Amino acid sequence: MVSTSIPTDELAAALQTPVDFNFELPDPEDEEIQEAEFEERLDVVWKVCERFDLQTDIWRGRILRAVRDREKKGGDGRGAGFLNWLKNREITKSQAYALIQLANSADTLLAEGQLDPDTINNFSKRAFVETAKSVPEVQRLVSEAAQQGDRITRREVKQLSDEWTAMNSELLPDEVKEKASEGGLPPRHLAPLVRELEKLPDLHLKHIQQEVAENPDIDTVKLLTSEARSLSKYLDAAAQVQTLKRGATDLGMALEEALRLDCLSTAAELVKQATALEQTVGKLFTTWKRLGSLADRLYVDTGASTPNLRSMLTCLDPLTSETIELHLDEEGDRLVRLRIISEQ
Repeated sequence: MVSTSIPTDELAAALQTPVDFNFELPDPEDEEIQEAEFEERLDVVWKVCERFDLQTDIWRGRILRAVRDREKKGGDGRGAGFLNWLKNREITKSQAYALIQLANSADTLLAEGQLDPDTINNFSKRAFVETAKSVPEVQRLVSEAAQQGDRITRREVKQLSDEWTAMNSELLPDEVKEKASEGGLPPRHLAPLVRELEKLPDLHLKHIQQEVAENPDIDTVKLLTSEARSLSKYLDAAAQVQTLKRGATDLGMALEEALRLDCLSTAAELVKQATALEQTVGKLFTTWKRLGSLADRLYVDTGASTPNLRSMLTCLDPLTSETIELHLDEEGDRLVRLRIISEQ
């Protein structure tokens, strides 16, 4: 739980906005109202409702957090009291924790001094959460924009975050930052590249950094972002494939060859699918063992008086024997046989 030094009454005053819900909505059948004016009048009402909704949900999140924390301290340890509280108010667990996250975000920003309480009305709910997740420098930029009266949505938070990432990341060469500061490279293209570069070990950064420095343009940035993403997927997936670990393959050299032949994305997908197949085989073996155990138990518990249960067991024989047989279509034209040979 994030604590805040701001007294409850001051927070309540900061979040309180007198709202008159007797809105006069424009008549949708009034042809004398221009389309632009119609949308503008509705947008004003919508923003008022959204502000009220944000304030209400922040306080609901604080209430739910208090109920949860009380349960942790004095409950039975299983959260039954908290769940019953939610059930009585027809709130799902996921909704409750989303509200608690919103309250935590509000309290974090207020407690750290990154947000003026008077500017809360300028935020959307999702913007609040995204701002709280951002680094302190981005939080300050967002707070400054809110203090200037700007409407802060998730899009504005992402835009400011991208701008800060593009101009401050040590992973981008100076040539790229200079081009971005001149307006030649939009931050929304550079931020994804930085995020992908952050996943890579230093060994694989130099090639990408050198190429983007030599060609600081949008097409190159997009191409290298895709390459960095494929490289990250390759490294992650290759490290998980047990079959590769037991082999004599030099994964580093295989990677270099894939880069040279410009087939890195294919190689990355290959090792990804290999990981998926290994996991599937492991799950298949576990499920097959469990199915056979249940079939044996049911066979022992049944007899001549349960012909239908015996018939069901007979029908399942193709799945419980050492050679699994499965038809891939209803017509039975495609039959797959898998033989399981387990060695200790």
